[in-house]
Amino acid sequence: MPNSRPLDGIRVIEVGQLLAGPFSATLLGYFGAEVIKVEPPNGGDPIRGWRILDQTGTSYWWRSLGRNKKSVTANLRSAAGRKIVHQLISSADVVIENFKPGTMEKWGLGPDSFAEINPKLIYTRISGYGQSGPNAEKPGYASVTEAFSGFRHVNGFPGEAPVRPNLSLGDSVAGLHAALGILLALISRGSSNGRGQVVDVALYESMFNLMEGIIPEYSGAGEVRSASGTTLTGIVPTNTYRCSDGKFVVIGGNGDSIFVRLMQAINRPDIADDPGCQDNGGRVANEPRIDQAIAEWTSSNTATQVVEVLEAADVPVGLIYSAEDMTLDPQYQARQMFEEVETPAGPLTIPAMAPKLMDTPGYTAWAGPQVGSHRDQILKELGYDQPAIDRMAHDGDI
Repeated sequence: MPNSRPLDGIRVIEVGQLLAGPFSATLLGYFGAEVIKVEPPNGGDPIRGWRILDQTGTSYWWRSLGRNKKSVTANLRSAAGRKIVHQLISSADVVIENFKPGTMEKWGLGPDSFAEINPKLIYTRISGYGQSGPNAEKPGYASVTEAFSGFRHVNGFPGEAPVRPNLSLGDSVAGLHAALGILLALISRGSSNGRGQVVDVALYESMFNLMEGIIPEYSGAGEVRSASGTTLTGIVPTNTYRCSDGKFVVIGGNGDSIFVRLMQAINRPDIADDPGCQDNGGRVANEPRIDQAIAEWTSSNTATQVVEVLEAADVPVGLIYSAEDMTLDPQYQARQMFEEVETPAGPLTIPAMAPKLMDTPGYTAWAGPQVGSHRDQILKELGYDQPAIDRMAHDGDI
């Protein structure tokens, strides 16, 4: 029998689509929550059709993002569909929605609609700019809110257009913050009066949380950090270097003792023993000289040679991995970072999810299901009989 998980017994209603809200629910479901995903009829969540599709026309990504979820279809633009969602939320522990602020209220499904009938409810709202402020009603996709957060300003190369990582980072980071907020609210509910609360997550604020010392540095010194290519402003050396075989390695030699070992390993005792390079401040002043020395050494060695030499010297170094590299690496395998699931198109490998809990670990019970595959089961639990279900399906309500 599968082990118990920390969120067993918690029911989550996911009323959202694409990535931020669904990713938050995926995390909760992995660690035991019962997640009921409400999708529009006739196609479901648009992410089912995004990027590379399998033989059934379904996104491979969906099989990972939709894991452990029960799919129910309900048309939120019809009274009958909204009634179903209202019933689901009325007895839930958590609801997650990522519509434009005011949309759920328009449908009679906002937090105030459940304050009396379900006071334990944790109502989680994810939007581009949060539920208040002058930007609240603006559309806020991850790309735009990453820019608004300041994140894009520090990415890329000086003088060029800011660079976007080839991921929907703002959505995923917001989903993490939503999951954190939900867990905090569950703790609060259990330790106080048993009441839930609203968790308000903004994509731009989630990315803003990653901005380290940028605001204190601006406030205290008037310094505006900008893009710095493959380096990290004010920390030396940490960079990406090309090797003789055309591959790239990342080297982090910015600790004082690590730096000395790095310089010794690349046969540069003159820099290792230089009093002006013994601390980070001195190394920042000498960054061009240090980076040139490392680049000259890596360019005359293969990536494998670079890694072997620096690992022997206990210097942090690593290759830049692709998906193929990850699946073949023994570290990933030893940590069981891949899970195989069955899908209508055949077996599929999806990533396991962190963190690792030693006593109550999470796991994937099933891959992202077909649209509405749990519809009749859930609706019957709500008291609908089969003729009523068939009638609502015919009318486009579910």
